[in-house]
Amino acid sequence: MASRPPTRSVKISADERTGWSSDRPRGDGAPARPANLAVHCRVLAPADRLRYSPGSLLIVVSAAPEVREGFLERLIEDRASLLSPEKVRGLLRGRVAAEELEQRAQELLGAAVRKRLESRETVVLGTGVRPEDREEFVRLASQLRRPRHLILLETAREKVPEEDHATLNELRRALDGGELGGEGLQTVLRLSPVSASEVKRILFRPPPRED
Repeated sequence: MASRPPTRSVKISADERTGWSSDRPRGDGAPARPANLAVHCRVLAPADRLRYSPGSLLIVVSAAPEVREGFLERLIEDRASLLSPEKVRGLLRGRVAAEELEQRAQELLGAAVRKRLESRETVVLGTGVRPEDREEFVRLASQLRRPRHLILLETAREKVPEEDHATLNELRRALDGGELGGEGLQTVLRLSPVSASEVKRILFRPPPRED
């Protein structure tokens, strides 16, 4: 049996070890540095059956809300797990003042996501393409040690708002390069309109046991 090559070690001085550590002294009143969410990220290949662990946070991103909603309505059996800013705004519209709608919707959405994740229940969250649309929820799932996944649904160029073109291109580049682990996402998947139409089921259950 071939022996393993010796492991190379790098000695780090005490100054270097504490240079970016949370242990480094901070001035009084300085805001706490956000936790590092970085994890290993796998780029998945399209398939007709997508399987995730129960209790996961699955974020489904599209620049066209109608494309995203149609995909989710077709494939998500547990409607209680399906959340989105649009859905929450619809529930609140007419019940709160127009100028308070966005803030109240974000608060209600955050509370709903937290409640389900704390109960180890699955959350399927539809969002737009901006990082800030998903950061709060990925960070929350990371704190609660829940699995975190993302699907990017592509759509026709004419359906992408002009202001989202650059953001969407950056998201594509980061996704294809496996760089979204820096956001705390453990798996990512990019689906073309054809690949999305070929998905038959999204399952939130362990794979069957092999006897």
